[in-house]
Amino acid sequence: MKANAVIFTILTAYFAVVAATYIGWNIISHGTIEWAGGTALILCGALTGFIAFYLFLVIKKQPGETPQDRLEADIDDADPELGEFSPWSWWPLVLAFACAFTLMGLAIGFNFWFSFFMIPVLLIAVVGWVYEYYRGVFAR
Repeated sequence: MKANAVIFTILTAYFAVVAATYIGWNIISHGTIEWAGGTALILCGALTGFIAFYLFLVIKKQPGETPQDRLEADIDDADPELGEFSPWSWWPLVLAFACAFTLMGLAIGFNFWFSFFMIPVLLIAVVGWVYEYYRGVFAR
């Protein structure tokens, strides 16, 4: 975790230098600030700074070193159990397509009716994925 905090600190410094260079270059060449690029670079630096600050706070609050920070640690030392996954489940695929087509109907111009017909499919996919262990062979 310490390596991540250092990487984000380096990224913050990089974005600050790039933003200052970009704004200075635009002032020298055009006589004015180009607001879109300058704001984007400043916000990139601010956001990476927020993440670095958060990671340093987490490192400060945790009791001792994590396995990622120890050189003699094995890969399995920091391997938590992530949960139970269903490799045979089709619900994530249905949900992904339903989300994609719902947003495509709103964004691209398939008109509102396309999204209107995809919202029930989206709700069915969410309910199906949540309750897939309550029915069939794998019911508990």
